Amino acid sequence: MDFGYFTLSDNHYESNQRSANQFVADITAEALYAEELGMHSAWIGEHHFNSLGVLSSPEMVLAYIAARTKHIRLAPAVNVTPLHHPIRVAEQWATLDLLSGGRVDFASGRGYDSREYAPFKVSFADNQSIFEEGLELVQKLWSAEGRISHHGKHYQFEDVRITPKPIQKPLPVYVGSFSRPSIELAARLGCGLIVAPFAAAMSYGGLKQVAYLYHETCAKHGTTPKRLMCSYFTHFADNKAQEDAQRARQIRYYKECVIPAFPGDPKTAPPSYFYFIDMVERLRNVKPEDLTENSVLLGDSQRITTILKKVEAAGFDEVILYFNVGLKPHSQVKEEMDRFMREVAPAFAGAQKTRAA
Repeated sequence: MDFGYFTLSDNHYESNQRSANQFVADITAEALYAEELGMHSAWIGEHHFNSLGVLSSPEMVLAYIAARTKHIRLAPAVNVTPLHHPIRVAEQWATLDLLSGGRVDFASGRGYDSREYAPFKVSFADNQSIFEEGLELVQKLWSAEGRISHHGKHYQFEDVRITPKPIQKPLPVYVGSFSRPSIELAARLGCGLIVAPFAAAMSYGGLKQVAYLYHETCAKHGTTPKRLMCSYFTHFADNKAQEDAQRARQIRYYKECVIPAFPGDPKTAPPSYFYFIDMVERLRNVKPEDLTENSVLLGDSQRITTILKKVEAAGFDEVILYFNVGLKPHSQVKEEMDRFMREVAPAFAGAQKTRAA
């Protein structure tokens, strides 16, 4: 199992003195440090207008990182595909694949915050349909040998061929999933899958159930299952005081960043987001003791290793680690990244062992 660095650039906190510019600089430094530590990948989220996060252009940050690294794989977490024209998405990420020597993992999703949609004049209520058509088009543009035309519900164009083309054939594609329709789409299009354990537990019962559903759905569509990934909030704690502080940090993230962003109001949530209503209600009432291995990696190195062994046994190929959550200081993030790669990662076969050798 491989391990990567992950961030959603959460910065929407009361009385927060950390500027967006400073946090983007910190994230960039942390991703570069991930390469130094031997991590497999860097996954940078896309968020707009500081409704949750402050990093709006992951492709720009990853291009900067690509120029300064040799090994680490580069990925959005995720590209909010309905907010962009698929031709432009295909062009940008193919270009990064070329410039990085074939190190892009492309991840796509539809997001969950209507406030990020409104200024772009994109329908939040219809974004499932926009997302599906857009992602399918991106894949077609990457793989097409010649020029293609398209006449769909949301996109229409004639005689288009993108340049440059990706080095990877095919370029790996993942769907970020909170719901069954996203798992269905990933299976139908032959994509890998990324899930959040807390959402998997609420929606399906756990990671093992998600893996089973994904493989079952691939079989239904006659596609070969690709890599399974999950993200985990990650906090080291060696005593009760540290554990209490880390639990409080995680709950603050839920209360101040996540709940305002998720579509949890049954009066306004589109039908395709109804499953968020229960999720938001649970997060609203979350207590420190509710933060189990279904949502966070929290504890000493042995505790974190034990949890990740269960993830590995469930059939997951990579875990991307969210260290810099809840206003955790940049220096502490780097210390925890280093500790993870020294004390936890060696217990698993993966890219990190190859790099270390």
